[in-house]
Amino acid sequence: MIESLLTPTHMLLILVVALIVLGPKRLPEAGRGLGSAIRDFKESLSLSASSPEQPAPEPSRETDQASTA
Repeated sequence: MIESLLTPTHMLLILVVALIVLGPKRLPEAGRGLGSAIRDFKESLSLSASSPEQPAPEPSRETDQASTA
C-alpha cells in the first residue's frame, strides 16, 4: 500500500498541491522546517536509545519538613 503512494507520479502531484497551497516563497521555508523537525526527532530517538534509564528523583526531605511546619 505504501509503495503505491510513493510513485513518481504521486510525488509530483503532492509537490504541485504543496506549491499551490504554500506558494513559491513559503515552500522552501516549509521544507527546511520539516527537515529540521525530522532531524531533531531522529536525534532525540538516538539519544534516548543510547542513554540508560534513570530512576525518577525522589523529593527531598527538607521540602517535606518545611511544608509540615
